[in-house]
Amino acid sequence: MAFCPNCGAQVPDGTTVCPQCGAPIPAQGQPQGQPQQGQPQPNFQQPGYQQPPYVYQQAPDPKDHTAEYDPKDISDNKVFAMSAYLLGTLGTIIALLAAQKSPYAMFHVRQALKISMCEILLVIIAIIPVVGWIFSGVCTIILMVVRIILFFNVCHGKAKDAPIVGSLGFMK
Repeated sequence: MAFCPNCGAQVPDGTTVCPQCGAPIPAQGQPQGQPQQGQPQPNFQQPGYQQPPYVYQQAPDPKDHTAEYDPKDISDNKVFAMSAYLLGTLGTIIALLAAQKSPYAMFHVRQALKISMCEILLVIIAIIPVVGWIFSGVCTIILMVVRIILFFNVCHGKAKDAPIVGSLGFMK
C-alpha cells in the first residue's frame, strides 16, 4: 500500500490519483517531489479545516482622534479638558485660558463649545409653549448625557468626537 503525499491517505498500489483529495500519486520509482510526466500538476487548496484561521481586524474608528495627540500633552492637560465638560461655559473658558497651547485641550474645548451652542439653541426653542418646553427638556437631558460620556472619555485619555453633536460641521 502507498500513501498520498498530499493528505496521507492510504491508496492501493498502482493508483495514479488519490481517491480522497485528488492529488497525483507518484509512481513507485519516481521521487515524490516531482509530478509524473504528461500529467499536469493540479492546484489544490487545503480544506477549510486545514487553513489558518482568518484574523479579524477592527477598522479604526473615524471619530477617535486620540492617536493624533501626544501622550504627554494628554496627561498634562487632562484636568483642563475635563473642566470643559464638568463646569460648562465657565470650564470652557478656564480650559481656553489655561491650556491654550494644548491641542488635546483645544479639541475638547471645541467639543464643549458645540454642546454649548446646542444648549443656546434649545433655550431659544423653549420660548415656544408646551412643544418647545418638552423638546427642549428632552434635548437638555440628552446633552447632559453627552457631556458625561465625554467627561469619561477624557478620564481615559481619549479624544473622541461628541456623540450626536460631534458630527456638526462647525468648529472642526
